[in-house]
Amino acid sequence: MLEEVERWLSTRSWSANERPLHQMLAAKQRTGQTVSVVLPALNEEATVGDIASVIRHDLMRQVPLVDELVVVDSGSTDRTSEVAAAAGARVVHRDDILPRLPTVPGKGEVLWRSLLVTRGDIVCFVDADLRDFSSDFVSGIVGPLLTDPDVDLVKAMYDRPLAGAAGQGGRVTELMARPLLNMHWPQLAGFVQPLGGEYAARRSLLEQLPFPVGYGVELGMLVDALHLAGLDALAQVDVGVRKHRHQDGQALGRMAAAIYRTAQLRLARGHLIRPSLTQFERGEDGFEPRTYSVDTEERPPMVDIAEYQARKAA
Repeated sequence: MLEEVERWLSTRSWSANERPLHQMLAAKQRTGQTVSVVLPALNEEATVGDIASVIRHDLMRQVPLVDELVVVDSGSTDRTSEVAAAAGARVVHRDDILPRLPTVPGKGEVLWRSLLVTRGDIVCFVDADLRDFSSDFVSGIVGPLLTDPDVDLVKAMYDRPLAGAAGQGGRVTELMARPLLNMHWPQLAGFVQPLGGEYAARRSLLEQLPFPVGYGVELGMLVDALHLAGLDALAQVDVGVRKHRHQDGQALGRMAAAIYRTAQLRLARGHLIRPSLTQFERGEDGFEPRTYSVDTEERPPMVDIAEYQARKAA
């Protein structure tokens, strides 16, 4: 490991309990910073309500740490929107944001559009499929941004159990993202959960970043933030254990392909060879190929969008 990364681990890796709530609130009041929490959601009626309720109770009613809680529904066919609204979140539908640009499927698309419907100086993203949710997932990663002006982006780190086995989750991280980062961006080798969906950042950074529309958004954001802000502007906080719905192997393969393509674009911005992935399923006549397109589209930095510029000027 690079000496720079060893130093970073000792100075930019913290535990959620290192910053008590009263310290965060004092810093928030002193600096006047506001905090938005965004939950990107697609068919998450089973979990989104519990997450929103915990945030509302712990971080909006008991203590005024979070200023707005927004669920961006990316086309759910279940009761995600109704459950989220009943839990006290403001629900916005993806297709209603920046309607002049047709939407494309993908988590990154939702995160990018969320910048237009939130106003916080700090924006915190939380996946909507978490179980046994703790508000530490929000306060832990928001805390360094409130208390340290030199920090621009904070990732959550945690254990990821799989089928009851500790540390066996995060298969795409271990098989794809971590090798890519260690080989090509070794400064980022200290991140425990580089692909984790729980992170917070200053709006002033997020609005300058391009957003891969799909699964590559977390890796792309981390790499681009490193280049734009430098390693010392990045940090991570231990929030305990993350429990969520795991995807099957083929879905993970599609995720890995999108992440690899995101890395490839950043390594070379080179010629597009084949933005697709073929997988196999056993059918009546043997193994049958199934080919899926790989996310290659990216949204430009939000600061370049006319509607966003107009809102900032208003």
